[in-house]
Amino acid sequence: MKTFMDENFLLTNAVSEDLYHNHAAKMPIIDYHNHLPPEDIASDRSFANMAEATLEGDHYKWRGMRGNGVDEHFITGAAKPEEKWQKWAETIPYTMRNPLYHWQHLELQRYFGINETLNGDNAQKIYGMCNEQLLSQSHSCRNLLRQQNVAVLCTTDDPTDNLEYHKTCAEEISDFKSLPTFRPDKAIALEDLCAWNEWQDRLASVSGQSISNFDDSLKALKLRHDYFHEKGCRLSDHGLPRAYHCEFSSADVSAAFAKARAEQDLNEQEKEILCTAYMQAFARWNAEKDWAMQLHLGPMRNNNTKMFGIAGRDAGFDSMNDLPIAEKLSRFLDSLAVEDQLPKTILYNLNPKDNAVLGTMIGNFQQAPTAGKIQFGSGWWFLDQLDGMEKQMNDLSSFGLISKFVGMLTDSRSFLSFPRHEYFRRLLCDLFGRDVASGKLPDDRKFLAQMIEDISYNNAKNYFKF
Repeated sequence: MKTFMDENFLLTNAVSEDLYHNHAAKMPIIDYHNHLPPEDIASDRSFANMAEATLEGDHYKWRGMRGNGVDEHFITGAAKPEEKWQKWAETIPYTMRNPLYHWQHLELQRYFGINETLNGDNAQKIYGMCNEQLLSQSHSCRNLLRQQNVAVLCTTDDPTDNLEYHKTCAEEISDFKSLPTFRPDKAIALEDLCAWNEWQDRLASVSGQSISNFDDSLKALKLRHDYFHEKGCRLSDHGLPRAYHCEFSSADVSAAFAKARAEQDLNEQEKEILCTAYMQAFARWNAEKDWAMQLHLGPMRNNNTKMFGIAGRDAGFDSMNDLPIAEKLSRFLDSLAVEDQLPKTILYNLNPKDNAVLGTMIGNFQQAPTAGKIQFGSGWWFLDQLDGMEKQMNDLSSFGLISKFVGMLTDSRSFLSFPRHEYFRRLLCDLFGRDVASGKLPDDRKFLAQMIEDISYNNAKNYFKF
């Protein structure tokens, strides 16, 4: 019987072990999509305790606690940190076979050298052991990143952000990069026109441009896009329930924008027009600057309206949607490709029903000289667990070239989440190791080793040109 989470965790044969320990494990990390607060990196924040470090903002863990019957007081409420940690530790044994179980124990092992399995009985002992280490400079935010050999991380930033924290990071940090990502979702958040107009006003203020029509809004956003580029940004990111596309005239988009600016409710066609026009503009600017565009497709957000009122956004009340995505996505990508303005693009699906859709869609728009110009993104959000990651890699292998895959990301708000790259790399190595062991692939160790290193790091480095 194998030991729980030993050095060969997830590795089932000698080939897997060689590929991981001698190749994947040594590669630096490029985390090209996460939600880490850049101010914490700029200030080199030190966490006061493990409740702050591991539970603050981590809606994955909050969902697990709710599923275990924990009162909200101990999740997002005003309970003491040690009480929140206790309730989380009591929950951990009941998360077996959920990725939370592996993630939490990887965090304890990799950052704190603790190999015990966490539970309610040893919760306060482990809390004290971890808190003592958190008091050391070795566990400040920057040094937590250094412990995991992070070379580049890309946060998620609104176009109206002044990027002051990224400026601090650029001035003070020389051994890794913390870069912004252009996330203009609020430009197409047309369900709440009062909030949308407030955001347009903020955009006008930060860009120094008045915004009275659609062209004004695009001009202001283009200025921000240029500013982000100056600060090292090389990606845009878009969280969408589905892709948008329709045919429209300049008069159509002008009329829809004017109506929205006047806070007059838009019909579905008018929303589609504005969303399409904005998204096409973002994509064209990305193509001009050789940025990558990330389309995260498929969430259904804020399902629990009562809890949304209590805990707010991104608190663990989102789930998979089941909207069709293929046709609109195809037409959107084609509208750019026909003009030679389709940027490097990474497509992510939240619902596994769309794996084959994206796995085959990327092949429609590949273009030299960029190998893997259109990417089927890694298992994301609810799919960044063993089954979801393996299915994504199998579908990418079946329909495209996994050899050109840009690999894993954390999509996380936690500085302790970076062992998820290790989790992915172990599974990746075992996939190839199993195929070699069964005779499905030749044991060409030199070629396999290079491929594993490429998927772990080199492909992303070359793709994003950091």
